[in-house]
Amino acid sequence: MKTLSEEEKNIILESIRDIPDFPKPGIIFKDITTLLSDPKALDTLMTHLENRYKSYDLDYIAGIDARGFIFGAVLADRLGLGFVTIRKKGKLPYTTVAEKYSLEYGFDEVEIHIDAFGDTEKANVLLIDDLIATGGTAVAAANLINKVGAVCVEACFVMELGFLNGKKALPAPVYSVLEID
Repeated sequence: MKTLSEEEKNIILESIRDIPDFPKPGIIFKDITTLLSDPKALDTLMTHLENRYKSYDLDYIAGIDARGFIFGAVLADRLGLGFVTIRKKGKLPYTTVAEKYSLEYGFDEVEIHIDAFGDTEKANVLLIDDLIATGGTAVAAANLINKVGAVCVEACFVMELGFLNGKKALPAPVYSVLEID
């Protein structure tokens, strides 16, 4: 399995802008809009993910609302696979299955269409998003994939905030392109 060279990691990492004190004081927000607007960085990332996952026996890519949609849709297209959205509660128009997860103050919920993976029995699904922090949303999304009869074979993140240990709770292996401590 191809790994990123230090040069490739730097191309991606240097394209991500840090926004201090957003959304609240003390937080350094990792802004991926600058990665998306940098053709070299985006191609470096997507080529790496394409090379990593082309040998997996995947049926679908599932992306978490909303930034996971960007990376997931591009990767699905490159691999010739279908793309499935996992959305915040109330955003999907058809019959859904929901999963709640904890926030710092309360709960939130994500949903998936009950027939998201069609007639594919035990579809192999890659879950993707831009960032894993505490892991709540990702765990809920992986659980949803499994609830509707598919298999979350791996969860992939562009960045992982390793000091928060979010990947430990996931019910699937985790791959992070960049680990930030």
